[in-house]
Amino acid sequence: MVCESFTEFALHRAQRLDLEISIGACDTASATLSVKGQEDLLDAFEMACSLGPYDCIILDIERATA
Repeated sequence: MVCESFTEFALHRAQRLDLEISIGACDTASATLSVKGQEDLLDAFEMACSLGPYDCIILDIERATA
């Protein structure tokens, strides 16, 4: 995980999908994000993050409701 690359990617995708996003902790092993918006757009955001930027390998995504 390259935090700078992943957070830039996540912020850009969230903006394109008109989602609210807050970046929490990020290190070489994981990142924590809080994302709010329409359910189908959240699904699209999750899919985009699973594909991730080219220099970050996303192995697992955990999703919880607030």
